[in-house]
Amino acid sequence: MKTVAMIPARLGSKRVHNKNLRLIGGKPLIAYIVESVVNSGAFDEIYINSESDIFESIANDYGVKFYKRPNRLSSDKATNDDFVLDFIENINCDIIFQFLPTSPFVTSSDIREFYDMMMESDYDTLISTKDVQIECLYENQPLNFKQKEKTPPSQSLEPVKAYACGLMAWECDKFIENMGLFNSAYHGGNGKTGFFSISGFSSVDIDTVDDFMLAERIVDSINSTEYIEPEYYDPELHSGVHSEVHVPSILRNDGVEKDNYKEENKQLVSVDEVMERYGEESWMHRLVNTESNSCCIIHQRPGEGNRRHYHPSWNEWWYILKGEWDFEIEDEVHRVRKGDLVFIPKNKWHCITCAGDTPAARLAVSRADVAHVYKND
Repeated sequence: MKTVAMIPARLGSKRVHNKNLRLIGGKPLIAYIVESVVNSGAFDEIYINSESDIFESIANDYGVKFYKRPNRLSSDKATNDDFVLDFIENINCDIIFQFLPTSPFVTSSDIREFYDMMMESDYDTLISTKDVQIECLYENQPLNFKQKEKTPPSQSLEPVKAYACGLMAWECDKFIENMGLFNSAYHGGNGKTGFFSISGFSSVDIDTVDDFMLAERIVDSINSTEYIEPEYYDPELHSGVHSEVHVPSILRNDGVEKDNYKEENKQLVSVDEVMERYGEESWMHRLVNTESNSCCIIHQRPGEGNRRHYHPSWNEWWYILKGEWDFEIEDEVHRVRKGDLVFIPKNKWHCITCAGDTPAARLAVSRADVAHVYKND
């Protein structure tokens, strides 16, 4: 019995431009499901199904086949039934498995379990679902609770199954039969339909810009090798405080008189030339500002510095370019000089003061959108 995995990928998308090609963690959205399907090792053949030749290049990159669907099936008016029927009429298979690019966090283990369930059962159709364990309504009527009874804990509610749609499978002859009878086979039609439950990241569906923002965070979490301890409310850190984020305002409040944000992200910069340009005044010059970090030189006169604060989600470090500074970290003062490097973890109260009799400069490495938390006056 020949099993074929098919990954549909239309180029156009109304809600998100070129959704299937948009990068998440440096890879196009579609690449995630392709990798999982390939790594499952379950199928006789794997195809990307699209009207656009650009997906053939991706298919080649991952060692899978490409099926070019007719242009008539390239618009958003073409239904899932339409392009599946076209595919199985042109590609020889007994059972077709469909995996959507918009479910990038479905794992190879999920796919293998889904495959086994379809192959070991007598289902003609298998549909992935997710359990929704909260009070649910249909046409304003309760589905899994009673309005005139005491509300039980949510974990005691009967889950309602919702389509997840990322994983689908059909027995091809039954699919064709249902299309002939009902002009629809997606839901199983005149056959036996089973349901495969998925949860967690595997059930995440990417369809909007907000979904992509969430997906970026998930990728960062999955790829991180560092375990992040959960944090909890601490009166010493979180009571009677306020947060500031706008860097120019923060520096002005710290007494920095001049700033330059117009010469950032140059490939080569002479730090010595920057230092000589401004002289002995109080100033800041930003050298780098990207989505991952920022770097600036801060030059101040004796007695000047910044206000006591901490960063709730960012580790910060400095390299001393000139003079002497007093770094007060958690009430302990450290005198540092040219050539020293200072690292302060997140959630550590600190302040910095230019020490000695001459101005000093520090190279600050952080990020432009990092929150600075201060005690209220």
